[in-house]
Amino acid sequence: MKNKLTFLFLLAGLSAAFSQKTENLIIVTYDGLRWQEVYTGVDSALMNSKDYTKEKDRMAKEFWAETPEQRREKLLPFFWKTVAKQGQLHGNRNASSFVNNANPHWFSYPGYNEIFTGFPDSLVNSNDKIENRHENVLEFIAKQKGFGGKVAAFSSWDVFPYILNEKRSGLLVNAANEDLKEGAMNDNIRLLNEIQHEAPNIIDGIRWDFLTYQMAFEYLKANHPRVLYIAFDETDDFAHEGQYDYYINSAHSTDHRLGELWKYLQSDPFYAGKTTMFLTTDHGRGDADKKTWRDHGSKIPDCSGIWFAAIGPGVAATGEAKTSEQLWQKQFAQTFAKLLGFDFKTNHPVAEAVLLKK
Repeated sequence: MKNKLTFLFLLAGLSAAFSQKTENLIIVTYDGLRWQEVYTGVDSALMNSKDYTKEKDRMAKEFWAETPEQRREKLLPFFWKTVAKQGQLHGNRNASSFVNNANPHWFSYPGYNEIFTGFPDSLVNSNDKIENRHENVLEFIAKQKGFGGKVAAFSSWDVFPYILNEKRSGLLVNAANEDLKEGAMNDNIRLLNEIQHEAPNIIDGIRWDFLTYQMAFEYLKANHPRVLYIAFDETDDFAHEGQYDYYINSAHSTDHRLGELWKYLQSDPFYAGKTTMFLTTDHGRGDADKKTWRDHGSKIPDCSGIWFAAIGPGVAATGEAKTSEQLWQKQFAQTFAKLLGFDFKTNHPVAEAVLLKK
């Protein structure tokens, strides 16, 4: 009888676990991280280039392996040891999984507009600090019951208050070296407010990613937002500078932080078993063989190729997509809404969601 009761309790627990839905959402973007590194790891041509890598031997020791599968796991262990086993990844063009920008510009502001509005407006065509006229899915979600004051964004780049139209949307958008003053405070947040002004910017208007992450992480622990967006930037900055070793180190460090964040989410009763994480990028970049890897934009062939990954109760554990498919960045906004049980409708067209759970 005891064994039978134990089995019934175990069965009930498993049933509850499988029936859990997404109540909270974490969205993460790596600016300009190529699909090539995500799916094949470090590029040997760039790693062995004296122009792009200062410490080839160190990089080879830490990240090189004979097969693409081994290399990508060394570079992004959270992606390949956790997300690939418990969630799904799309955008490996070598496996005919295609994910693309639908906007024609293939750089940052148009990409982020497409991610969050679901509308690849060709008139959004610069990185200038212009208030986005389109409603984004984060402000839409913030208007829904139970989400007021529970949606926040943290960015290394100081253009995000304009991309997400902080003035109109009323969202908390903490960007670049802006002090965090909203929500519950703790000593770590106060310290980070001071430290970020002591650390020199990576370039003007861009905060170091580790500071952006720590600000977001401390805010999450102190305030328990239902939706949290973290926008990292260093991968794009170092690529533009031609510093492949720094680009790789940044991608690896961010992966480690996301593994730490995911572990914390599973330990906090507010988030555990009820939170989905969605990871992607705003655009691709050029090819190493053509020496265009540093750049992107409509004049650089093939850099509309992007990727995304997801893990959580709203995501089937199908792993890496290896069948022919064509998905679009414009589908992400409705996907975010659908994960939380909403239908994102606004005064501009919104593409249909990606089906993450059958």
